[in-house]
Amino acid sequence: MRLVRRLGLMTLPLCLGGVCLAASLTPSLIPRGWLTQGILSGVVMAIGYLIGRAGVALWRGLGLPEPSGRAARIGRLAAGLPVAVLLAVCLGFARHWQNGIRVRMGMGPAEGGHTPQMIVVALVVFLLLLALGHAVQWLFDLARRKLYRVMPPRAANVAGLVLTGLALVVVTRDGVLDHVIAALDRSYTVAQNLFADAPPRPAIIRTGGDGSLIDWEALGQPGRDFVTGGPHAAAIAAFRGAPARDPIRVYVGLAQAETAEDRARLAVDELIRQGGFDREVLVVALPTGTGWLDPGSFDVLEYMHGGDVASVAVQYSYLQSPLALILETEAGLDQARELIRAVRAHWTTLPRDSRPRLYIHGLSLGAWASMYATDLFALLDDPIDGALWVGPPFPSAFWREAVAARNPDSRYVEPKVKSRRLIRFATRLDHGGGPEGWGTIRLMFLQYPSDPIVFYDPRSLWRAPAWMREPPAADVSPDLRFIPIVTQFQLALDMALATSAPAGFGHSYWAPDYIGPWRAVTAPAGWSEADSARLRTRCDNGFQRGCDNG
Repeated sequence: MRLVRRLGLMTLPLCLGGVCLAASLTPSLIPRGWLTQGILSGVVMAIGYLIGRAGVALWRGLGLPEPSGRAARIGRLAAGLPVAVLLAVCLGFARHWQNGIRVRMGMGPAEGGHTPQMIVVALVVFLLLLALGHAVQWLFDLARRKLYRVMPPRAANVAGLVLTGLALVVVTRDGVLDHVIAALDRSYTVAQNLFADAPPRPAIIRTGGDGSLIDWEALGQPGRDFVTGGPHAAAIAAFRGAPARDPIRVYVGLAQAETAEDRARLAVDELIRQGGFDREVLVVALPTGTGWLDPGSFDVLEYMHGGDVASVAVQYSYLQSPLALILETEAGLDQARELIRAVRAHWTTLPRDSRPRLYIHGLSLGAWASMYATDLFALLDDPIDGALWVGPPFPSAFWREAVAARNPDSRYVEPKVKSRRLIRFATRLDHGGGPEGWGTIRLMFLQYPSDPIVFYDPRSLWRAPAWMREPPAADVSPDLRFIPIVTQFQLALDMALATSAPAGFGHSYWAPDYIGPWRAVTAPAGWSEADSARLRTRCDNGFQRGCDNG
């Protein structure tokens, strides 16, 4: 009889877990394969079960009667049957919902075994988390039973809860988290191919070559890819039908110097050595967490300006952007601040009529860091010419202020800001207008409506983000719905999967989509819409390789 009563009261956790499992199958921004969907569903199901268990504990703590007999059986049926029907319906639609996102992103349909495989993974994850929960419960029970010998039961329960919490913090922080972070740092450091692991230096190279202030071995793989990539003068001249110059690309690796200030100083000295301040356009760029810079963006700009472009960037982390944002927040901000300050300090000493036009640029975490370091008030006496910030992460304060200032009739994911003389937004379908109509400074944001790095909202745990209260954009599923708690976990997983989306969606920014924004911001002389169309065709071979096909 006791077992029956216990099972009767456990109906609530199981039902809540089932509802959360069903809700997790609904679509979000990024398509999910059966494995990631199974992991998400198992985690969310465990969260629902945990909430139900908390409700049961509260019921018992208040001394309320537990259901039994005929009433318990009817209650279980009344609660369980609708949940079973809901779960069956959502499982039936799960593949359809995922295919709805995939079609909008030009992907093929999900595999036929998507749903059965997902269910198996979800149940395994749920059971593992359930076992972990029972282990924590056992630890709590052990602690409070020991304390019963020396203090009253109520005090022992509170003390046991505190001790269990402290034990979990110590274990996860010192026993797990520190080792995970150290392992990640080591793995990404190895992936940089530094020093002894560095590949042979090319015969002809500026940054890291003969006479350079930058060591080839300390550049790291992202830096080497940046300085050796991109179009050369011959390819640019052939495309434009006019003489061109070899672009200048300066990059300083994290291993080059100990401090952000020293790395910034080296970057400026190397830029001076190569004649970067004598070019038409000078771009100060902040890379993503690992040090990667999107080749499509720089290739586009160099083709537009006949190669008369100098770009400078400094690495500040080896970790992926989400990890760098959480674990090395200040590193990116410090490096951005020092680099922009150092470049601008030399730039302001040059005659205004002969110095290059100065632009700030960054993608993802690089956008966030460079945005933070660009103090527009400090620049009023001698302002920069503009900035292009791509895929700005949701914590970006300046981006949030710009979105909040949008016209009332414009959408959250595709804002229009008043006269558009200072700030504009571009998307895959709207390139932000042409070079006409700007003021002194030109600030452009490029973002995709399906990018969860941009549109994640921590408050989605309990309320719908602003963009979910509007009609969905063309690349967002019309079946997307806000569900408390569940949406939070869906969007968090979307962020982890953001770069797995096809080019032009999610956080995978595509070379052709840089053309309109860079044209609007830098106004290349003699550049026409026909030129943009030709360059778009040249770049339309995948964002990973940029536009250097010549």
